[in-house]
Order: sequence, then C-alpha cells, then structure tokens
Amino acid sequence: MLDAIPRTWERMGAGWTNLVTDTPSIDIDGIPAKRDARLDMFRGLALVMIFINHVPGTVYENFTSRNFGFSDAAEAFVFMSGLAAGLAYSPRFRTGSFWLATAKVWARSRHLYYIHLTITLLSLAIFAAAALWFGQHDVLTKNNIPRLFSEPLATIIGIPLLTHQLGYLNILPLYITLLLATPLFLWVGLRRPLLLLGASVALWAIAGQFRLNLPNYPTAGGWFFNPLSWQLLFVTGLLCGAAMKQGKRFFPRTKLLFGLTLAWVVVALLWVKLPMFGSAGMAMLGAMNKAGLPFYLTWFDKTFLALPRLSHALALFYVVASITAIRQFASANWTAPFRLLGRQGLPVFAFGTVLSMVLQAIKAPLENDPLVDGLLLAAGLGLQLALAWVLTRTAEMTRARAAAAIA
Repeated sequence: MLDAIPRTWERMGAGWTNLVTDTPSIDIDGIPAKRDARLDMFRGLALVMIFINHVPGTVYENFTSRNFGFSDAAEAFVFMSGLAAGLAYSPRFRTGSFWLATAKVWARSRHLYYIHLTITLLSLAIFAAAALWFGQHDVLTKNNIPRLFSEPLATIIGIPLLTHQLGYLNILPLYITLLLATPLFLWVGLRRPLLLLGASVALWAIAGQFRLNLPNYPTAGGWFFNPLSWQLLFVTGLLCGAAMKQGKRFFPRTKLLFGLTLAWVVVALLWVKLPMFGSAGMAMLGAMNKAGLPFYLTWFDKTFLALPRLSHALALFYVVASITAIRQFASANWTAPFRLLGRQGLPVFAFGTVLSMVLQAIKAPLENDPLVDGLLLAAGLGLQLALAWVLTRTAEMTRARAAAAIA
C-alpha cells in the first residue's frame, strides 16, 4: 500500500509533498535549511517497524530492523526522541527563564502521561471486548494483564504510578521519565556537554553493574525499559540535537570514526545472518563473560541496554548521519509517507499502539497467514497515514488562516 502512495504524490501538490517539507530548521551539518527530512523519515520508519513488531507472529516481523543487527526500532525511537528534545527545548534553556523552559518540557511529559493512561485503558477495553463478545479469553492471559485479576486493587494503583505496564506499552513511561529529567540534562549539557555525557555513561554502567532499576508494583522486578540505562541513548540524542540547533555536530565527522562504525554495523549484520559467524561471536562473548566481564558488556539484554545493543545503535546512527546521499534519499517523493508519519510521531504512535492491540485480538483465533496478516497490517498503516495527513493538513490550514487574519 505504501509503495502505491508515492505515485500519486505529484498530483496531490501542496496537500502532500509540501506538507512535510515546509518548516524551517537547522540540518545536521549546521547549514540553515528547510526541515531536515532525515529525522522525520527515520522516525516514521521506526513507527512502522514498531507497529509491525507489536503485532507478533506475522512473517513481516522478519523484515524489521531487529533482524539486521543487535538493536531495533526502540533504540531509534529513544535516540530520535532525545534528538527532537534537543532541537525543540535547548534554545529556551540557553536564553530564557529556566523555570519557564522547564515548565514547557514538563507540560509535554504530562501530556504523554495522559496519553499513556488513555491507551492503557483502551487496550484493556479491547481485550475485554474480545473476551466478552467473541470468547477470546486467551487474550486476557497475555501482555501482563493477569495481575489485574489476581491483584486488582494493587494493579489499579500500579497503572497510574507507571509501576505496572502492559506488554507493548512500555516505551511511553520511559519517555515520560526521561522528559522529567530533561531540564537537568540540558542545564548541565549546555554548559558542560562532555560532563553530562560522562555522567550518563557512568549511570548506565552503575545501573548495569548493580542491576539498579525502577521498581514494578505489584509485580516483582523492574521496568522493561530501565530509565537508568536507556537515559544514555536519550542523552546522546539530546546533545546531538542541541548541537544541531546551533549549526554544529556533537560528534565530528571523521574517516576513522566512520570506518569503525560502519565496520561494526557490518559485523552485526553478518553476526545475525550467518550462523557460523554468529556462533563464533557468541563464543567470544561467552569467553569474555567467563573471564569476569559483566552481562551488560557481554550480552544483548534489552532492559539494561547492554553494550552490543547500545554500540550497534550508536554506530548505525553515526553511519546514517554521515552519508550525504541519505539526505536526498530522505527527501524523495516515495519516502513522503514516512516523513508524514514522523512529523506526527506522537499521535501516530498512540493510534498505532491501540490499532496493534486490536490486531492482536483479531489475530488471536486465526492461523498465521501472510495474505491476511499483510492486509491487516496494511489497513492499520493506512489508517495511521490518514491520521497523519489530517492532522498535518489541519495544522497547515490553521496557520494559513492565522496568517491571513494578521495580514
């Protein structure tokens, strides 16, 4: 379906292509330009992959990024969230009132909190409806729902405290928490960026070494996305975004660094695609672990963002940001659907999450069928694209009317 959309792009004129290219910004190389298409395109692509991965059991999962390296769309989402936060909020912390700048960031965090509670409630309603009206009681045994029946009062307390998170609804609590800490990150990072990065690395290592995490309640254990670990990815994106806003690069572009990061991306690809190569790599990591290196350096743990995942994600982002041709690729007509999704990232993510829960309920009694699964996923992506278009077009019309009123 997405492949068919670009063929109509030129005919739709300002209604589509212009919608995703008109907002001024500073691009990653420090040149004042129109809105950087790469951020929107890759954010939209990450949203598509998250949606596909959130409807498990389809053949299309095999084509998402997690099958081509150690990291997946979650790492991209968190990094780009930090990047966007650096672009959006750093000017306020450079020149304005610290409290007013903080209030702006915390207002966004509060908005995300309301959205998380809403999609959690909707998800529970979807699974309840599947069980009540269609006899699909198995859906109530998954996604961390059973605790609602075994400990209803404690679970009802845990949901608004963010200490009880449904399966596939874990990333917004992480984002909310990181935004609450963003004023501190920016206050330090705009004055001593290397100090912030060093402290972030230290916190990541301490969290892994001592298995520190925010607690769950009423279940045992900690958050699936541990904020003490994942903050490193967010902070790195934040520092990059703050530098971009001033027309700079936080990480310099050098041939050596590009060569090293590209080599690591290739090694990760071979690792996951060639069994002999992967077996040798696993044996090496096993030997390192036996030699005394901790798990967060020698494994692929997602909760603590283990080093292989973290380093692969950062290497991939550096490679993508360093290839000049990516800019033209991201600006092409056929990538406009991804850019449109990326520009409306939050509503698309929330809507896509609810749709993925609907599709999980629909698929529960069905056998895996590539055709049926493809139609369901295509319908879901089409609805998300329609939402993004409506929201973007409405915003454009509102701005145009306001400009006309002023004139």
